[in-house]
Amino acid sequence: MESAAHTHSHNDIHESLLHPTPPSSDKQEPSPSGEALEMILSDTQLAYVDRIGKATWIELKLLSHLAVPAVFVYMVNNMMSMSTRIFSGHLGNLELAAASLGNSGIQVFAYGLMLGMGSAVETLCGQAYGAKKFEMLGIYLQRSTILLTLVGFLLTLLYIFSEPILLFLGESPKIASSAAVFVYGLIPQIFAYAVNFPIQKFLQAQSIVYPSAFISAATLVVHLALSWVAAYKLGLGLIGASSVLSLSWWIIVAAQFVYIVKSDKCRATWRGFSAQAFTGLPEFFRLSAASAIMLCLETWYFQILVLVAGLLENPELALSSLSVCTTINGLAFMISVGFNAAASVRVGNELGVGHPKSAAFSVVVVTVISFMISIFIASTVLAFRNVISYVFTEAAAVSDLCPFLALTLLLNGIQPVLSGVAVGCGWQAFVAYVNVGCYYVLGLPLGALLGFHFKLGAKGIWLGMLSGTAMQTFILVWVTFRADWNKEVEEAMKRLNKWDHMNKTLSNDKS
Repeated sequence: MESAAHTHSHNDIHESLLHPTPPSSDKQEPSPSGEALEMILSDTQLAYVDRIGKATWIELKLLSHLAVPAVFVYMVNNMMSMSTRIFSGHLGNLELAAASLGNSGIQVFAYGLMLGMGSAVETLCGQAYGAKKFEMLGIYLQRSTILLTLVGFLLTLLYIFSEPILLFLGESPKIASSAAVFVYGLIPQIFAYAVNFPIQKFLQAQSIVYPSAFISAATLVVHLALSWVAAYKLGLGLIGASSVLSLSWWIIVAAQFVYIVKSDKCRATWRGFSAQAFTGLPEFFRLSAASAIMLCLETWYFQILVLVAGLLENPELALSSLSVCTTINGLAFMISVGFNAAASVRVGNELGVGHPKSAAFSVVVVTVISFMISIFIASTVLAFRNVISYVFTEAAAVSDLCPFLALTLLLNGIQPVLSGVAVGCGWQAFVAYVNVGCYYVLGLPLGALLGFHFKLGAKGIWLGMLSGTAMQTFILVWVTFRADWNKEVEEAMKRLNKWDHMNKTLSNDKS
């Protein structure tokens, strides 16, 4: 990847803070807060401590405006999925195992692919908004939605044939059959993903996050009530629980789209449906594919671990215990993903407007804050390790996994944030190579070896996953904090000019 070489530059964060770069004359006028941050970081007349102190205060205000509502949105969305598994778990251990396998073995495949492809919107919209090329955001949103919808039709086949696929992979026939029932109810959710992720990145790039938070909160209340009615009162069981989850996602999508159309905040970036969205799809697909590969290699890794757990002795117990830990990890992961979104927006905006020092400083601040929060969460998990599993099922099957879960939570305070930085910079292809080595060369084989050969079961699988995540985190820390941010600004400008020129060319050809 072209920017991979830039990440290996010998210029570190402190160098980029201490040596200012004069802004180019052709840059768009930056936002007041971003301009203040860049001026402070470039002011060598201030003492280093004073400079960092003032810059930290500004960056904390910028990040809190983005991260707090973003974390809330991701937490609520995850709680909808988690509550669906909780409702399923109280129907019985088989239902919990089926919901876990259907969710982590099939649904996560679609989630990772759709979210990964949506990351192309995150890179382009974030940098375009920083450069004040507002009209480009709406086109990117529509192109991404079209591409993701087309992919959604292909993914529907995976859902329809989920039972024979799971049986082919060696899963228990009883669990595979029940998991397929659960998955059938999630088919409409595929197309909700296709619209939601581009909308989500479109809004986040503009620092519009509070409306999504209010919409998600209201939808969660509706989701809990409908899930209880469908699963228990109407006796619809697994298919009822998963169908309600699909409906809830569509409620969120519809409400967010209405906001975009009606809000004055999106007037400059949303200018209605355009036929131009159907042009340039092959080029946009290539960029989306690079983004998808980066994230899919990670999400598929966790998916494969669940499938491998289904091959262990006593698969119901293994899947149930692993489900509880992955659910807790997923809930905590949503906090880091919120900071991931904030980091991506902050870095993308600052690179787009031509602020290398602000982008570099934002990386430091958001990483430190996220890691501090992860320490608190990991400590809480260890303190309540003996009672956590009873929330989901009646077996205390996860206490032995909790120490490893706590270590994973610590790593998740760093790794997702730096992945957000990678998206903001456009490093997706480089991170894809890192994910291949860390997850599939190290983590997965080690987990299988410990789980089967050394008879460690779910604990061995988790240890393998932990090793791969640790390796990935170390590499991302190394390349991020040795990045040359001045060159990243140049790359952002080249990327935006390329897409802007392509849009104008396609538009002129059509006219």
